[in-house]
Amino acid sequence: MGTNYLVTEAVQKVAESYKCKPIEGMLSHQLKQFKIDGEKTIIQNPSEQQRKEHEKCNFETHEVYAIDVIISTGEGIGREKDTKVSIYKKTEENYQLKLKASRSFFAEVKSKHGSMPFNLRQFEEETKARMGVVECVSHKMIDPFQVFPINAKGINLVTGIPFEEDVYVSEHSVTDEKIKELLATPINPSKASKGKKGPKKSATASDPAPAAVPTKA
Repeated sequence: MGTNYLVTEAVQKVAESYKCKPIEGMLSHQLKQFKIDGEKTIIQNPSEQQRKEHEKCNFETHEVYAIDVIISTGEGIGREKDTKVSIYKKTEENYQLKLKASRSFFAEVKSKHGSMPFNLRQFEEETKARMGVVECVSHKMIDPFQVFPINAKGINLVTGIPFEEDVYVSEHSVTDEKIKELLATPINPSKASKGKKGPKKSATASDPAPAAVPTKA
């Protein structure tokens, strides 16, 4: 079926064709029921250390992946900064929380969101939620989705806005023949139709009549 690093190399080649770089170390995860970060992952633009540590894997039939491809016209390295985080996800860690606000917050996370990501703005009392999440994060019961700025001037709005494809015409194009062949492959290839049996032949006047079988008196 192929390996995760075949996807890594394909993303790298397409980005290079357009003089861009994939963001270093970003992961696409295997999806499972109620779990968005399965064991198998696809890494993009890994550093030498990440390439050594990241586990190679083979794809299997019926597996599902969330493909996150993030491209930059810059150096392709996101740096964690002191930016306010709003998206979080519950982990499998256990700890006896000390603060009442933390216990109340965590109970609401479990009942309303389970193991799926959530935004603190979804809570009726966002201020209390921001108080409660601190202890949960410090004891690894809640994971934050960190913001990795790649633009020194700040954050640009890149999602949630209308995309007008006709406005963007690139001076670059894919030149790698294997990638071009891959891009030309239909997303949903038509299945070869199985040969259908012809209609049953009906009796006609020219068909011989069945022979009579003699019986004893």
